[in-house]
Amino acid sequence: MIDGMFKKAARPLAMISLCCAAVVSLQGCVEMMVGSAVIGTFAATDRRTFGAQTEDKSIVLKGESRVARALGDAAHVNVSSFNRRALLTGEVADEQAKATAEREVRAIEGVQAVSNELQISGLSNYSSRSSDALITTKVKASFVDTKDLYGSAFKVVTEAGVVYLMGRVTQREGDLAGEVARGVSGVRQVVKVFDYIGEAELKEMTASPNK
Repeated sequence: MIDGMFKKAARPLAMISLCCAAVVSLQGCVEMMVGSAVIGTFAATDRRTFGAQTEDKSIVLKGESRVARALGDAAHVNVSSFNRRALLTGEVADEQAKATAEREVRAIEGVQAVSNELQISGLSNYSSRSSDALITTKVKASFVDTKDLYGSAFKVVTEAGVVYLMGRVTQREGDLAGEVARGVSGVRQVVKVFDYIGEAELKEMTASPNK
């Protein structure tokens, strides 16, 4: 019951903060704009260890820096990481550039896996990236407002209308999240990049949250 009250109380704050973030930033900046109250709520229920959370931030910073040095302005590459599993999205000029980006990220200490979803095409424009940022925000808000889903368990990345879902979730949660995301306007496709856990492990996490 306490857990349910905690989640219900977090929803209005999360909805407001996520919507404000979409107005003022592009994808990648959304999480930075979330209010401190929401960050505190999400951090308390994050299913990664604090060490993994810190390492994920480092992987993103190092990955984007390494790829930028290797490919320059000829590529648009977003690096995301959840529980040390990296996701590459965006656009590159050719297969060689795609392979180079993956190699640079794999070389980062702590990276356990890389999902290379880079597309070989021209670079996306400001309008497209703004639209993607809005879709990300709407998907996150939908998760917060869906019973049996915890927004903090998911990381949402959108590229050209394709929504990538990351997180440590059960099969049941993953299926529900995919269904919810597909129902959001503007979403062309949903790609799951989950780290699946069992229901027993989830129950144990809920009983003994990270401290």
